[in-house]
Amino acid sequence: MLVAERIKLLAARTGFDLCGVASCRRFAESEARFRAWLGKGCHASLGYLERNVDKRFDPRLLVDGARTAVVCAVGYKNRAGGGYPEGHRAKVASYACATDYHTTLRAMLHRLFALLAAEYPGLAGRAFVDTAPLSEKRLAVEAGLGWIGRQSLLVTPRFGTYVLLGELLLTDEADRYDAPFEGSRCGSCRRCLDSCPSGALAEPYEVDARRCISRHTVERETDGRIDLGGWIFGCDACQSCCPYNRQAPMHALPAFDPLFDPVAMGPAEWLAMDEAAFDARLGATPLARSGLRRLQRNLRPEAEPDAGGAAAAANRCPEKKTADGGAAPRGE
Repeated sequence: MLVAERIKLLAARTGFDLCGVASCRRFAESEARFRAWLGKGCHASLGYLERNVDKRFDPRLLVDGARTAVVCAVGYKNRAGGGYPEGHRAKVASYACATDYHTTLRAMLHRLFALLAAEYPGLAGRAFVDTAPLSEKRLAVEAGLGWIGRQSLLVTPRFGTYVLLGELLLTDEADRYDAPFEGSRCGSCRRCLDSCPSGALAEPYEVDARRCISRHTVERETDGRIDLGGWIFGCDACQSCCPYNRQAPMHALPAFDPLFDPVAMGPAEWLAMDEAAFDARLGATPLARSGLRRLQRNLRPEAEPDAGGAAAAANRCPEKKTADGGAAPRGE
């Protein structure tokens, strides 16, 4: 039997800021809300969200015999997370300033699993980082890490929403499981809703991906156009205003050190960049998913879609999956 406190100790040694342990089960209420959200068409072009809905809300269907979910999180706040000067026209979501978190978190989870397997012979399981139908935010609440804010993101008491999630689904039971995080600590605050520049957060706890800037700038070619508000990749508007994020500490793990400073980069620098410079400087970041040509087109929204550039970006970086609905760019 797994010892929960030992799991958390090893997770901390691996570099995770938070770790909780939850029992694998079906989350029927969350599934019902998600299906209703799909029924309203709020997922827009994110057709993959319609597949494997049963697996998304029952981790036992993803890993045969899964009994324990180890939910880990890393704070990633950097300078860009504090917001941009008024009028800045080349804004990048702060998570995209460092090495692609999929690579970093997956390696950390594999190290954690290896440590656990050495102590628990016969242990089986899988690691997940935002690329499978898994309700990561729901599991994080179940593991006691935080609550779901009005902007539909996980909010943690210490790190706010600036956390990246990864999970181990394991076949052994734990000696105890964390109590789910009860209630919300948002109070009457609705800054996240009021700050959305495109109206994608018209309803609390629900993202309308049809109007979400993150979807329009990150996902593969989308239908229609919206005012991007100066964002060229992702959007932090509903996060940089959050009181929990304003008091959150900067990231501690060197792997999340920014590789560039978007606050110091204006449109001219982005438009003057060529492919060689982009690959050398930014090829390890999530920006590689879009590719330079699409980023440059987002600076000039009147330009026609560049199918060739989008196809090249799609081949360069696999499609990222979000988990609980909405088009926010991190593990949800």
